Amino acid sequence: MSDNANTPSSYFDLHVTGLGYLNRVREVKVPRGKPFLAASIAALHGASDSVEKTWFDVRVSGQEAQKVVRDLMPETEAGKSVLVGFKLGDLAPETFVYEKGPKAGQTGVSLKARLLRIAWAKVDGKTVYTAPKDGQPADDRQGTALSEAA
Repeated sequence: MSDNANTPSSYFDLHVTGLGYLNRVREVKVPRGKPFLAASIAALHGASDSVEKTWFDVRVSGQEAQKVVRDLMPETEAGKSVLVGFKLGDLAPETFVYEKGPKAGQTGVSLKARLLRIAWAKVDGKTVYTAPKDGQPADDRQGTALSEAA
C-alpha cells in the first residue's frame, strides 16, 4: 500500500489580477473534445495619463466566469466598451508566426491563460455585474446578475 494515495496534492498558484477590456468572446470548436469559451482581454497598466495594454488570450474556465462572459458576449459583438476586473491563472507564453500584414513571416508571442474569475463588469461605463463576496453561502450572495442589471 502506498502513502501517495493518502497524501494531498500541493500546488503553487500564480495568479494575475487586473482590469481590462473584454474582446473577441467566442465558442471554440475542437475536432476532438468539448468546445470551450474563449476571449481576449486587453489588460490596462501603467500611469493613468499614459496607459499601456497587455493582451491575454484566455480560456474561460471558472463556472461563474463562463456565465458572466456568455452574458457579455452580445455587448462585445455590438462593439460596446466592456471593462472587467479579472483573475487569471496558468499563464504561459506561446509563439506564433504572423500570416498577414506588415509583420507577416515574423514570430510573435501570445500570452495564454485561464480566466478564473470576473470580479465586476461595466458596459459603456455602467456597472452590470458585481461578483458575490468569497465565502458567502450561495443563497446569501449579493452578486448582481447581468439579467437583473439590464
